[in-house]
Amino acid sequence: MKIELVTTLKRQAAKILAELRESGEPVLITEHGQPSAYLVNIQDYQLTQDRMQVLEGIARGETAIIENRTYTQVEAKEKMSKWLK
Repeated sequence: MKIELVTTLKRQAAKILAELRESGEPVLITEHGQPSAYLVNIQDYQLTQDRMQVLEGIARGETAIIENRTYTQVEAKEKMSKWLK
C-alpha cells in the first residue's frame, strides 16, 4: 500500500489520482504522522459498500432469529397474502 502525506496530496493530487487509477492500489493519507484517510478507486469503494449492505442484512437476520422475530413459511405467506395476489 502506498502512503502519502496530506501535503503531498494537496500539491500532487492529479499525479496521485493517476497512479491510483493505474495501479488500483489504495493510498493511505497521513496527517501529522498519523493515518487520516484512505484514497481508493471508485470500483473498490462501491464493491465495499455493496458487501457492507449484504453483511448488514445478514446481521439484521441474525438479530431477528435471536429475538425470535421469525415466521414459519405458512405464517409468512399469510402475512404477505395481500401483496401476493
